[in-house]
Amino acid sequence: MITELYSNSIYMLLTILLFALAFDLLIGEFPAKMHPVVWIGNIISFFKKYFIKYDNKISGLIVSICVIAVSSLIVLVPMLLIKHFMYLNDGMIYLFKLVALLLLSSTFSVKLLLDSARDVENDLKNNNLKKARQAVSYLVSRKTSELNKEHVISAIIETLTENIPDSYVSTIFYYSIIGIIAFLLGFNDFTVVILAVLAALIHRVVDTMDSMLGYKTDELYNIGFVPAHLDDILNYIPARISGFLIIISAAFLALNWRGAYYIMQRDARNCDSPNSGYTMATVAGALNIQLEKEGVYTLGDNLHPLKVECIENAIDIARLTIFLITIFFFFVFMDLILLQL
Repeated sequence: MITELYSNSIYMLLTILLFALAFDLLIGEFPAKMHPVVWIGNIISFFKKYFIKYDNKISGLIVSICVIAVSSLIVLVPMLLIKHFMYLNDGMIYLFKLVALLLLSSTFSVKLLLDSARDVENDLKNNNLKKARQAVSYLVSRKTSELNKEHVISAIIETLTENIPDSYVSTIFYYSIIGIIAFLLGFNDFTVVILAVLAALIHRVVDTMDSMLGYKTDELYNIGFVPAHLDDILNYIPARISGFLIIISAAFLALNWRGAYYIMQRDARNCDSPNSGYTMATVAGALNIQLEKEGVYTLGDNLHPLKVECIENAIDIARLTIFLITIFFFFVFMDLILLQL
């Protein structure tokens, strides 16, 4: 028999989260042909091809609905199939958890986020500005071929900190919140886990749609309008949570946490995005530096020069912020488990 603890939904949510994070940190990204996010990208491209010709915002709404519905099958088909055969033997619960943690791990990219920043840092330490520019060009939308060293440092810190919510915090927020709500509503233990993993995947779907369609170009403005705003809505709360966690991280790391709070309050709205400034500006304040995308926004005060060491400090902040949100939900899940004993 499956023990009551091992099949408890909150216990499963917690263990799946911890093992999924460990898998991402140790193994990293799935091979491209197996990666659910690559499949999601192909699904987006398929529907874009058919609906972009209508060139109106309704087409973006239809694409969003279709992509979310079809992409949801990535979670629903394998997990519901395993759930259906759960009665066969006790080992099926471990297969269920394995599939769940692999799917959840595919929805965030902590190792890739941190390693990408570290690679640029190493290029600059080796005085290879050309290689650093090229590496940054894969991560940001601006032209990087003529960026000086300081602007390369700024760009990599911006993309690192902007993606703290997208790459982890938002995904785990929705995984945990939807899982807890489903638990409180009395859903079956395995259904709770399925809904939680599905919520994480849907966030990744919306984020991927925004990255592929959410640009203000003549071609994409209408079809990308709904995906871009849907992404803004989903990241609204997690971005602000991330901002405050960065302030706490800065305090733990003996950085300028007061400056982080001040600059977040002052400059977070300088960006076109309603969310990205809450992490970028906060890190700029914590490091006493100024981050700038020329002609678009300026964040923070130029109190300290942009040096390569700033990237290392930004990585430390990102790593600790990710740790703090994980620890927060760890204790939330543990409290719920203890309440059931």
